[in-house]
Amino acid sequence: MNDRKQHVIKMAHQLFIDKGFQATSIQDILEYSGISKGTFYNYFSSKNELLIALFKMIYKKMEHERNELLIGQDPSNIQIFMKQVELQMNTNRTNKLISLFEEVYFSNDAELKEFIKQGQLRMVRWIYERFIDIFGESKKPYLVDCAIMFTGILHHNLKYFGMAHESNTGIHQVVRYTVDRVAKMVDEVAETGEQLIQPEFLDNWLPSCQKINQSFQQKLDQTITTLKKALHSDEEQSKYHELLDFVQSELLYSKNPRKFLIESALFSLKTDQIFLEKKALQQLDQLVTAYFTQSEEID
Repeated sequence: MNDRKQHVIKMAHQLFIDKGFQATSIQDILEYSGISKGTFYNYFSSKNELLIALFKMIYKKMEHERNELLIGQDPSNIQIFMKQVELQMNTNRTNKLISLFEEVYFSNDAELKEFIKQGQLRMVRWIYERFIDIFGESKKPYLVDCAIMFTGILHHNLKYFGMAHESNTGIHQVVRYTVDRVAKMVDEVAETGEQLIQPEFLDNWLPSCQKINQSFQQKLDQTITTLKKALHSDEEQSKYHELLDFVQSELLYSKNPRKFLIESALFSLKTDQIFLEKKALQQLDQLVTAYFTQSEEID
């Protein structure tokens, strides 16, 4: 994403915080960010698309930082999981995302509500997969239920802790408290042998995630980062950043990744690979090939 587009998103974000998403007009964004209407529509087809781009930009950075916390660590270490959850909660708070989520939730905009819903489901799936790391395969049948309970308990604990203490502090305390309670709950649920929601339902709700596991996401994230670092800092290289961002976004967030567009982006990167780290470029090519090979096997 080029610097000017990022600037527009950041300016719009501030307006959404100050005025609210619904009350902010495209004209407000044009005036506040200092761009023309033509430039706006060159970047975004609508205000909705800009808001979705904002959410993606914030969470892409957060997911990268969340993955970095696992590098060289034991995935079963529950302390690392706590740090990852704290990172996400701090990201939400720093960027005032909860108020935006609530505004979208109470709107009648089907597109935005579906995007938020998919984001919530991806969060449940991430927690479920981390719970498998932490609590083991033997408890896997019960861990979707536990992931859902964890998200609900955490959300309400943060909400009411904040009301009780009239403070924005306490995320660490609330996360630790909630994780400790749910860790006990996992054993209890597994002992009963009861299930409300089977793990297979996650594949129905998020079919694209069947093709993506945590290891793949981490490898893709690291490879994209390596390639970006190998680019020259000249402004003309921004197109390569955009191509890499596009490939990553299609593979991780699109319901139906467009193979022909991803291959076209890879072709452009390979053609000008003098600017890129060759080994990492080969790794990206292999990851894309593996992704679509697995997708075809699932289909």
